[in-house]
Amino acid sequence: MGTKIRLYFKGAQAEIWLAEACDRLRHYEHVFSANSELSQLADLKKTAFKEPVVVAHELYELIKIGRSHSLEPNAFINIAIGPLIKLWKVGFAEARVPYQQEINQALGLLNPGNIILNDEAKSVFFTREGMEIDLGSIAKGYFSDKVMAFFKSKHPVSAMIDIGGNLLVYGESPKGKQDWDVGIQNPFLPRGHSVAKVKIRNQSIVTSGIYERTFAHDGNQYHHIFDSRTGYPVDNNVASLTIISDSSLDGDIYTTKLFGLDPRGILAEVNKIDGMEAIVVTVDGQLAMTSNLRDKITLA
Repeated sequence: MGTKIRLYFKGAQAEIWLAEACDRLRHYEHVFSANSELSQLADLKKTAFKEPVVVAHELYELIKIGRSHSLEPNAFINIAIGPLIKLWKVGFAEARVPYQQEINQALGLLNPGNIILNDEAKSVFFTREGMEIDLGSIAKGYFSDKVMAFFKSKHPVSAMIDIGGNLLVYGESPKGKQDWDVGIQNPFLPRGHSVAKVKIRNQSIVTSGIYERTFAHDGNQYHHIFDSRTGYPVDNNVASLTIISDSSLDGDIYTTKLFGLDPRGILAEVNKIDGMEAIVVTVDGQLAMTSNLRDKITLA
C-alpha cells in the first residue's frame, strides 16, 4: 500500500489473528490499489466507460460511501479525482507541474456524478471515457475499521492498527492505562517529532498534512492534497488537520472533506458532529482545537 503498517493484538492466539489480519490487508491491496494495474479498482478505468462492471462487495461499498460525500456541496473530497492525481504524480519520481491545457482536460473528468452505481448488481459505470476513481484518501480508514472489527471479534485485551498514520486503538494501552497517548506530527519537522500529544480511548486518530508528499518546481512547493475545482493543490492556511473519531473511515473522510476550509471553518464544522474532535496546525505555526480536547491534549 506504499506505507508502513503496524498491527498490535494482546490476547489469546495473538499470532494467528495477526497473521490473518495481514492476509486481509493483502486482499484489500489487490482489490483497492490505485497504483497496481492488477487491482479491481484499476480494471474500472479500462472497461467501466463501455459497460457496467460488477465489483467486490467491499469495493462497491467504499465507492458508494465516497461518491455520496463527494457529491455534497463544497466538499473537498472527490473520489473521481484520479485523472488529476495521475497527471501531477506527486509522491513519485515523475512528479511535475502539468500544462494548464492538461489540467483543463482533466477537470472535465472529475465529476463524481458521472459515476453510476447499481446497488442490486453491485456494478460501476462511467459516463465518460478517461474517468478514474482514486480511493487513496479514504481506503486506509476503511481497512483499519475492517481489521479492528475482526480483532474485536477475537476478544482482545487491547488492539491497534496503524496504517501510515491512520491510528485506531481498542482496550488498554500497552502501558496498562485506559488512555493511549498519541503524538500529533509536527508538520514542520521530520517524521517522529510531535507538536502535541492527545489522549484517546477506543478511538481513531487521522492526520492529513501538506508535508506528507511534496515536490519543488521553479521555487514553488507543491503538495498532494488537491482542489478538484482548480486542478491545483489546495491553497489555504492549513498545514495539517487531525480528526479524532470512533471510526477511522470518518477520520479519513473529514480530514479530506474539510481540508480546503480555513481553520475557523474547520473547527466550526467539526463542532457540529457528535463524537468528533479536530486539531488544526496552520502554515504560520498556530495550533487550534475543538473545545472538548482541551483537557486531553498536551503541547510539545
